[in-house]
Amino acid sequence: MAEGAGQWVLELEGVTKDYGRRRALDGVSTALRPGVVGLLGPNGAGKSTLIKTVLGLVRLGSGRAQVLGCDCQREYRRVRQLVGYMPEDDCILPGLKGIEAVAYAGELAGLPRLVALRRAHEVLDYVGIAEERYREVQTYSTGMRQKQKLAQAVVHDPRLVFLDEPTSGLDPLGRERMLRLVRALFDRAGVSVVLSTHILRDVEQVCDEVVILGAGRLLVHDTVDNLRRPVDESVVLSLDEELAAFTEALDESGVRFERRAAGELRVYGEPAAAAALVLDTARRTGAVVRRLERGRNSLEDIFLKAVGAGGAGKGAH
Repeated sequence: MAEGAGQWVLELEGVTKDYGRRRALDGVSTALRPGVVGLLGPNGAGKSTLIKTVLGLVRLGSGRAQVLGCDCQREYRRVRQLVGYMPEDDCILPGLKGIEAVAYAGELAGLPRLVALRRAHEVLDYVGIAEERYREVQTYSTGMRQKQKLAQAVVHDPRLVFLDEPTSGLDPLGRERMLRLVRALFDRAGVSVVLSTHILRDVEQVCDEVVILGAGRLLVHDTVDNLRRPVDESVVLSLDEELAAFTEALDESGVRFERRAAGELRVYGEPAAAAALVLDTARRTGAVVRRLERGRNSLEDIFLKAVGAGGAGKGAH
């Protein structure tokens, strides 16, 4: 297949990898379209092994992996020119200034020195590092280091980039800024993104599709919109403060409801009728409804259900 042919940026077919007696990837088959994809799974699900396999850093036990038509095992040097990688751990070179470190990453990816330096300035502007680029990287704050790593991952203008926990250690404002940068990679530059994270809200906020791994197996691959469609009609509400009288009255009405995270309640039934019952119950019991909306599946529900059914945690890496 010619490089870049077809509609897929990443294709996996029966990908299997063992570490001794432990199976890290177990026959994973899927294909990713251009866009922003969330890669989820508990510790030991196989996420890191999958990324390393695509980058050609570990050899497959069996199966096939391709990036933009290039075989990840036989054409790993070309794959690394097409792919960017932002690791979770720090990857700084003490003594180098920010601009020098990013330019060096560009040279390692095959860019000529002057081109790498020009690209380094461009991507540091993009991630929001200004005069700090002339400081040594070991003096950077956590937020600055995350931006630095993102700049190093995209300096060579890749067509696919893997981001491993890019919002780790960031405060709420820094997290929002990083997520906007991630989304803009595809929306503005056409760079597809695989976002590996434990923060489900990040995936809901910026991703088009979700891949969930458990015990080295593919458990879920679907669009965020499809996954969040409600299975059962319902409304979700929050009260200013939870009142026992309110939930007791709901229980007496015979309606099915459940308590959810963050003080939410989910009331099942046709949404208009369920909403009317909620408001009437609140009026009678003196409860104050702070939020009331049509029920949707949360990614947290889907994740927990998929991982529970998939038997995660059975020795995968």
